[in-house]
Formats: sequence, structure tokens, C-alpha cells
Amino acid sequence: MEIAIIAHDRMKAEMVQFLNKNKSILLNENIRLIATGTTGGQAQNAGFTVRRMLSGPMGGDAQIAARVAEGKTKMVLFFKDPNSSHAHEVDINMLIRVCDVHNVPLATNEATAQLLLNAISR
Repeated sequence: MEIAIIAHDRMKAEMVQFLNKNKSILLNENIRLIATGTTGGQAQNAGFTVRRMLSGPMGGDAQIAARVAEGKTKMVLFFKDPNSSHAHEVDINMLIRVCDVHNVPLATNEATAQLLLNAISR
């Protein structure tokens, strides 16, 4: 199962903590992680194998949305910063829309992401 991880700048440390907390689930051989550039780099530094896309503002959100539309990415964990605006907001909204259109689970905070990972670990 391919899972995408994305985190806005202020949420990257929280994403890495979340990944480490769920290492036993995420290191399963049946799970492949993809990520936007910087988030992926931080996940790699934490010991995860991650296929990195472009950074979000450079098109990484769109690359992940395309993988969702193609049926390759089955879950998206996107730790959004709700207190900041982002220049690539259009791409973010497009990713959310594509997840909705293709019925792909999307978590935008740690609580929902934990529920999704708990569900697949059973």
C-alpha cells in the first residue's frame, strides 16, 4: 500500500514524531511511503525509506494528486498548518478534491492520521 506524507513547514517536526511513533506500522514491507521533497527528506533522516517527489510549492502536491488519480496512492497523511496561508493553496485544494473524487482517505491532522494507521494495522 502506498501512503503519501506531506507536512507544511511548521508541521514537519510533528510529522516526523508521528512517523516515529508509528514505526512498527510504517516499516511493514507492504507499505511504501512517498512524500513531497522536504518532508520526505526529514522522514529519510529519521530512518524511513521514502520516494521523494518535488517540494509542495514546486509541484509535489500535484505529483501526489496524480498518483492518487492513477490509483497508486491509497492514503494521504497531510499535516496542514491551519494558521498560515500558502502560495500553493490551489494545489493543496486540488489534492484534497482528487482524494475526495477517488475516495482515498486523507488525514489533515495527527488524530485522524492515527485512526487511519490503526485501521490498516489490524
